Amino acid sequence: MAQGSSRSSNKLIVPGAGKALDQMKYEIAAELGLPVGKHLATFGDTEFASDLGAIPSSSIPEDYWGHLSSRDSGAVGGNITKRLVAQAQQALLNS
Repeated sequence: MAQGSSRSSNKLIVPGAGKALDQMKYEIAAELGLPVGKHLATFGDTEFASDLGAIPSSSIPEDYWGHLSSRDSGAVGGNITKRLVAQAQQALLNS
């Protein structure tokens, strides 16, 4: 884990792009079948743990990604990059 501040040093170049990037992130996660966002409720271990009281269901945020493996999280990031590059290439062709 990186030392220092827990805040991300990544800054968006285009103000307001964060919402679109979040939407893309959740779309890709859904396409990959990953249980995040609205699909978190279908994630068996978290649901079972909340039923047992080990994890209060009210304490699990909707945007929780901590139960995913690094490989799955990386797949989402890789697909975001792939889509953004494709969109940029298409924009260059259209200009």
